[in-house]
Amino acid sequence: MRKNTFYFLAALIMITANISWAFPEPAIVQDKNEWTLDVAFDHPQQIFVRVPGFAKAQSFWFTILSLTNDSSSDVPFYPSCDLVTDTFKVVSAGTKTQQLVFAKIKEKYEGKYPFLELIDFADHKILQGQDNSIDIAIIWKDFDKNAKTVDLFIAGLSNETVVLDHPTKTDDEGNPKKIYLRKTLDLKYAIGGDKALRSTAGLLFKEKSWVMR
Repeated sequence: MRKNTFYFLAALIMITANISWAFPEPAIVQDKNEWTLDVAFDHPQQIFVRVPGFAKAQSFWFTILSLTNDSSSDVPFYPSCDLVTDTFKVVSAGTKTQQLVFAKIKEKYEGKYPFLELIDFADHKILQGQDNSIDIAIIWKDFDKNAKTVDLFIAGLSNETVVLDHPTKTDDEGNPKKIYLRKTLDLKYAIGGDKALRSTAGLLFKEKSWVMR
């Protein structure tokens, strides 16, 4: 039984790897109608906030991005931000308490980022030019304590897309279903410290890249 489980997991890893290798990389030179924001970022940090309904302060992780639109026009901004662990857990940014957490972050960084916005700010647009650069905070709930690495996938920073045929799923007419991928920022981190001491854990930066996801 244990041997069968091992072979099943090995096959699953190989299949997953083959599918991921088939994904295209972002273009080296974008088309004239495509754009990608210029991005600077702070490394993620923990923050502990008292949330109604909990006796103890809850742990959250956040990062701050500084975004500049160097394209030839204003661009729409509809991001999605996932924290993905090596234990296959996905934590999407934003919680019911994000405004409460954001208020603490904004207070902490009011000197460095006086005009800090939450990532889903109301305008959903980034104006052209250096003078219109914005600083945004992204917030995630604490994640799996067994994780040893995490990827922060931040989409919405580019309008570059690609469409692929699904390797196994088909539509009602028997044609492959379509998979729509967006150019996405991938920030990779290793997790330091003992999992039993998560409150003191830090993230060690490994790599920044752009992927189609």
